[in-house]
Amino acid sequence: MLKNTLSSTFRFKHFTVQQDQSAMKIGTDAVLLGAWASLKHQPNSILDVGAGTGIIALQMAQRSLAETIDAIELNDAAFEECVTNFENSSWGARLFCYHASFQEFVVEVDELYESIISNPPFFNHKRNTGVQNPRTNARFTETLAFEDLLAGVANLLSENGVFSCIIPAEFHLEFIAIAKENKLRLNRICYVKGNPDTPVKRCLMEFSFQKSQLQEEDLTIEFARHHYTEDYVALTKDFYLKM
Repeated sequence: MLKNTLSSTFRFKHFTVQQDQSAMKIGTDAVLLGAWASLKHQPNSILDVGAGTGIIALQMAQRSLAETIDAIELNDAAFEECVTNFENSSWGARLFCYHASFQEFVVEVDELYESIISNPPFFNHKRNTGVQNPRTNARFTETLAFEDLLAGVANLLSENGVFSCIIPAEFHLEFIAIAKENKLRLNRICYVKGNPDTPVKRCLMEFSFQKSQLQEEDLTIEFARHHYTEDYVALTKDFYLKM
């Protein structure tokens, strides 16, 4: 469950992603978030924080009519691939990637976004074993702590906007508490399991400044190896070739 593909090219139904240079390859987490994030409020401006190869922003372009879909990526190689993937897609005119840290972006940008989406780094720096490689670094919160992410989201999200993310289940309560400190309320959560016999591994979460009745969902990806559940197929069928 939730493993990254090692292929240098990943083909979806309506776009192709080059990922041979990026430290973080496309995995189930990103595709799940890009498919699950709500667009019911029909946002005209979307921001993808920590874009990597640009997969989530591309999913947003496929799913919406938003005129502005911005992405932020700090890593040099990932930024270059993200730009290439945007240019090679059918929605290049609506997609733009900034080469900066989110902290820098928050300070420099004045506009607000109606939808913000992030598949953030999630390994706490205290768990860093000292092993240094690009993929490991991309997953540590040293470059974008939850506190920085949520404070930035609170600054850039419009009054009626929506923030969507995916977090390992072991961190989700901590994340919700930090969001609350920034006036962001949890409106929707989906507990994701690899198969019926495994514990919840990920939490898809949706926040806004508005108080509403919490919607709780459950999603199991497969009931046997490579035998996917109806719910998972329904969620991802517009993207995966195999669905």
